[in-house]
Amino acid sequence: MKPIVFLPEAEQEMLEAAKYYESQAAGLGMDYLFEIERAVVAIAEFPMTWPKIEGELRRRLVRKFPFGILYRIEPKEIVVVAVAHLRRKPGYWRERI
Repeated sequence: MKPIVFLPEAEQEMLEAAKYYESQAAGLGMDYLFEIERAVVAIAEFPMTWPKIEGELRRRLVRKFPFGILYRIEPKEIVVVAVAHLRRKPGYWRERI
């Protein structure tokens, strides 16, 4: 199993979303992070499962929240490029690939 590495921008947007959800309802931010973790574990175990959306970039949708984890498989690791909200700023992450 290859290690998962988040780009700093991807980690930042994940944490910002968790803070937002927590501000909406106590515990919701933790629920969001739990679902992100579940998705990342699944990516680590079966990285080829989710479809390519652009070039070699793949997307794993997050259960219960409108987010997708965009990642690429590299020889020694899996790089998370974005934890993208599915209804905001389509393609903003393209500059990261």
